[in-house]
Order: sequence, then C-alpha cells, then structure tokens
Amino acid sequence: MTQRDGGDVIRLLTMRLHALNDLALTLKHIHWNVVGPHFIAVHEMLDPQVDSVRDMTDTTAERISTLGGSPPGTPGELVAQRTWEDYAIGRAESIEHLGALDLVYTGVIEDHREAVRATDVSDPVTQDMLLEQLRSLELFQWFVRAHLESAGGALSTASASSERDAAHKATEQARKQP
Repeated sequence: MTQRDGGDVIRLLTMRLHALNDLALTLKHIHWNVVGPHFIAVHEMLDPQVDSVRDMTDTTAERISTLGGSPPGTPGELVAQRTWEDYAIGRAESIEHLGALDLVYTGVIEDHREAVRATDVSDPVTQDMLLEQLRSLELFQWFVRAHLESAGGALSTASASSERDAAHKATEQARKQP
C-alpha cells in the first residue's frame, strides 16, 4: 500500500470510528430512554448490540494504529468531524425508537458499504474488517426491522426522511395493527 493510500484509508476509518462510537452511544441512549409495553424486549435487545459495536470501534481504532495513524477517541473530535446530527429522540415508546434507529442503521450501513468499495483495491485487509462489521450491523438492523414490518413485508419507515419522521411512521403503523 502506498503512503497516500494508507492516509486515505486512515481518514476513511476515522469517520467509520466516529460513526461506530456515535452508534454505540445512541444505542445506549435508547436503552436508557425506551418505555412502553415492549420496553424489556427492546431494552435487552440493545445491550448485545452495544457490546458488539464497541468491539467494532476497538478493531477499527487498532486498524488505524496499525496503518500508522492516531485514532481519535474523544467526544470533541467525534462532534467536530461528524457529518450528521445527534440522535433526535429522547424518552419515547419502543416503536418510536425502533423507527428512528432503523434510519440510524441505514446511514451507518450505507457509509460502511462506501468504505468497502473504497478499499477494494488499496486495502483488502481493511475491507475484510469492514465486511465483517457489516454482517453484524445488517443483522442488528434486521432485528430492529422485524418490529417495523408488516406481515406482507411493508416497512413502516421506508419513506421516512428523518428520525422523527421514522418514529412517527412506525407509531402510525403500530396503531393500525391489532
């Protein structure tokens, strides 16, 4: 790998590290702020996801170090460099959080897929790490979406444009179901 390619991969992984750290914090935020009749199911579903995402952050940071970079691990760096807003939902019903979380997962997964494409030639080791992370991220999104889909496969958040919109659409679909 050239020095330039290494620098590009470090910059790409730094943004993945920020996204994963943010996701871990968001999952824990939801874990603490979920209420309603499905509280315990969602509350307990999220802790293994948090643990897995935290492992992903460690692996990503170690890959940055392996490539000669310095992984930024402070909240200030995350906030200064991220390209997304804070999670928009506070204390809310399970279905609202799951609707919003679906959009969070979509964003993280889409950006991870871009990173996989960007490392196809320059760094197959990093690409392999990202692919392994995608396997888990997509599985976790499937767990979330199982609460948001109708028996016919219609996803309540399919046309949502924001976390609040996704939370609202998920709630509306849930109200229509028996």
